[in-house]
Amino acid sequence: MSEDRHIIWSNFYLDYDDWKDDLEADYPDLSEQERIALMYEINGDYLGDERMNLNVQLSAPILVIGDLGLWHGRRMGYKEIASGKISDCLYADTDYATWYVDRLGDLRCDAIHHDGTNHYLYRTYKPGVRQSQIDHLKEKLYFGTATRADITRITRRLGDDIAKVYGFSIPRQRQEQAAER
Repeated sequence: MSEDRHIIWSNFYLDYDDWKDDLEADYPDLSEQERIALMYEINGDYLGDERMNLNVQLSAPILVIGDLGLWHGRRMGYKEIASGKISDCLYADTDYATWYVDRLGDLRCDAIHHDGTNHYLYRTYKPGVRQSQIDHLKEKLYFGTATRADITRITRRLGDDIAKVYGFSIPRQRQEQAAER
């Protein structure tokens, strides 16, 4: 994990120089352009691997909170991933995407498309949360008035589940530390 995030998968800023030696050794008969195309293809296959790695079933749906870069400006939005499977977060209909766990333990995605960049935050509902609380949060998200406190009050981060799969550590949340005292 870098200082501020652990990258799960990205097709942004692929650097051929990082791949060049291996690709030239494995595919000496290909032109450089063909090896560059192969680099993108292999990297795309790695996304499928990450989906298999993160085939983690949660007990509740996943709430995706989006800060959307649209042609007419930035907007806030949300959707739910009803399956509750972390692997289902790793889909984007954009040109480039980077999924990562940030320093707070949140799964995030920066997705670049022709109109701008979308920033997604993925969280799941805490056990025992009432439907009225979920509806109230969704209303705040819809109107763009939700705060971090509103979000963390009824949802939890996904980074803990992801860190177990990959074996990295993330700082514990303050609420967990306070509960142990």
